[in-house]
Amino acid sequence: MSVVIPNEILTVTRMTEGEMKQEIAVMLFQKEKLTLAQASRLAGMNRIAFQHLLASRQISVHYGVEDFEQDINNLNLRAMGRLR
Repeated sequence: MSVVIPNEILTVTRMTEGEMKQEIAVMLFQKEKLTLAQASRLAGMNRIAFQHLLASRQISVHYGVEDFEQDINNLNLRAMGRLR
């Protein structure tokens, strides 16, 4: 599913499409609707950059089992040379 944000909304809010995605991702993360990994993907940012964005807004990171499992999986893939 795709969500289309009209240019009029971007103009009125004086935001770029990327900034709007970040705002939506932060809001959904704060409401615990998305995990850290999901929110960072929605924001179009790597996880560390998204964590820095959250920290700049004094939003604490809730790091759950799904995030931990994804980190372990990524580390295993990296170790096997499948992820850079």
